[in-house]
Amino acid sequence: MRTYENKQELIAEIKKRYEKYDAEFEQVSERLKNKRIEEVDKTPSENLSYQLGWVNLILQWEKEEQAGKTVETPAPGYKWNNLGGLYQSFYEKYGQYSIAEQRVMLRNSVNEVCEWLETLSDKELFEAGQRNYATTKAMWPLYKWVHINTVAPFTNFRTKIRKWKKVVLTAS
Repeated sequence: MRTYENKQELIAEIKKRYEKYDAEFEQVSERLKNKRIEEVDKTPSENLSYQLGWVNLILQWEKEEQAGKTVETPAPGYKWNNLGGLYQSFYEKYGQYSIAEQRVMLRNSVNEVCEWLETLSDKELFEAGQRNYATTKAMWPLYKWVHINTVAPFTNFRTKIRKWKKVVLTAS
């Protein structure tokens, strides 16, 4: 997994990967947002919903912990070894919105993550054990949780939406 020299480098990478990911949706029309194809496991709306779900979960975990609550990860009622239901909840929650609305919501959530990261010390971000919700057997520092829920999927899912566009838009 990628490492970062400091929080500015992490924030810059999140913004860069997000911008490239978001740009892929410029050519996706509303009428095709739920078009499923065999070659790609998610529709464009599901792709965005997945990103919205995880980015907002990170923010929710932080808000709950800062409010003194015990954070249930990944989310109340869901276990790490069975995430399919959680993904389905993302699709139901965010899939009702248009592609344009989903994109705005994701931009706002990504901006919120970056603003939150700006408030963290290097110790909070890069040393393990700084948040209860991030204290697992793996003992990852907080930046890894942020990376796997922002930079990594923005990069990987960009490939998926590009493949979807190649199949669907060239066939139209």
